Amino acid sequence: MEEIRPGLLRWSARHPDWTPEVGESEGWDPVVASYVYAAPDALVLFDPIAPPWEAIDPLVERLGPPHVLLTVFWHARDAPSVLERYAGARLWADAEQTEETAKRVTITDTFDPGDALPGGIEAQRPREAVYWIPEHRALVAGDVLLGDGAGVRMMPDSWLGPRPRDVFRANMERLTELPIELLLLAHGEAVTDGAAALRAALAS
Repeated sequence: MEEIRPGLLRWSARHPDWTPEVGESEGWDPVVASYVYAAPDALVLFDPIAPPWEAIDPLVERLGPPHVLLTVFWHARDAPSVLERYAGARLWADAEQTEETAKRVTITDTFDPGDALPGGIEAQRPREAVYWIPEHRALVAGDVLLGDGAGVRMMPDSWLGPRPRDVFRANMERLTELPIELLLLAHGEAVTDGAAALRAALAS
């Protein structure tokens, strides 16, 4: 577990479904990341995979059962294990993705952008859910942004599905209105100059 800032942590693990044929062709690495936000009044886990229980258990003892927020339904990953381990844990799913999410994990809560989320987190939906943590000026992204060496790139066309890329790009550009300091990526390291990295990704 790596502390990015007090109360904001990252861990990583090898994705069990990664293969060279899939990962290398679409440009994502076998190691993916999850994040913890220990807010004053809530404990939030983003897209958990292979949770480091020894680090999470003390946070649960202090803040109570965790809330799990998913960016996209296939990032349910090890969320079922979190719900099983901690009585009272809650799983929040994007209301647009409930059918697919429910195939992978039990949903306790759904949300649309603008709904109140644990820890004062705010959801956006440029394609899938991304999460804004105002306290840290941090944006948590699942697949819409990927680490690319020293920079960041937008998701490949093959991941977009039927949504036109110009619509996706316009939705992503709205995120630049946020005063982003950190980009917390599922695919890549945390980026400390988040606003500049996002603008560069949109310009490429």
